[in-house]
Amino acid sequence: MGIKSYQNPAELLVKEYLLADSFIPYTSIICGICACKMVYDLTQLFSSVYFKSYPSLPKIQRTEWSNRSISTFHAMFITAISLYFVFWSNLYSDNQYAGMVTFRSSALSTFSLGASVGYFLADLGMIIWFYPSLGGMEYVLHHLLSLAAVAYSMLTGEGQLYTFMVLISETTTPGINLRWYLDTVGMKRSKAYLVNGVVIFVAWFVARVLLFMYLFYHIYLHYDQVKQMHSYGLLLIFVVPSVLSVMNLFWFGKIIRGLRKTLAKRQ
Repeated sequence: MGIKSYQNPAELLVKEYLLADSFIPYTSIICGICACKMVYDLTQLFSSVYFKSYPSLPKIQRTEWSNRSISTFHAMFITAISLYFVFWSNLYSDNQYAGMVTFRSSALSTFSLGASVGYFLADLGMIIWFYPSLGGMEYVLHHLLSLAAVAYSMLTGEGQLYTFMVLISETTTPGINLRWYLDTVGMKRSKAYLVNGVVIFVAWFVARVLLFMYLFYHIYLHYDQVKQMHSYGLLLIFVVPSVLSVMNLFWFGKIIRGLRKTLAKRQ
């Protein structure tokens, strides 16, 4: 009886407040930030026990080690959710739902974007706090653009399909982080480092070059719906993917040059 007396008010709190449509954006942001903190702490605990080289690393490298685990966790989460909504869910299908695709959303899609906003806030805070050790101005710009686009889409429900398309590009993050981990522990000349470099090249080309072409093509096909969005949302739809595309091509060039150097050294 005592347990039930606490259980019913708790269930009411969750259903009526924490998961109510009007509270989902704020609940999800808090969950995202808390998840980042949890992953950060667990990484420190796990790494100090299972990786012999971790305790001997400089303090800033241990911080970056744990920070990269956060971005890896977020990347796996948001990539899976984004792939589901873009390619498998009926939410944004042209044949399944009435109404314009640019204004469709659900509780799950909004919560997922909110969790991603929580991650970008936490990661941006760390980048600024330890600047420039965890990333230069290009990372600050990337996170600010991502925050603006994802937060707007989460709060208004506009353009969520295109937001998820862009977020699929996070699929390259685990490979980039693994490259850093291998380099940090002295495995830069290992076969794993080379294979990971090839995987990064392929993943980057698919998720950050080809997929962005598909995004702009989809916008072209649905421009009659896209132009119905509010002016700020319309601006984000065109500006954010365009800027990110330029940054992706710039980084892709660096990836190609790096892969060439690695292959040349092994011949």
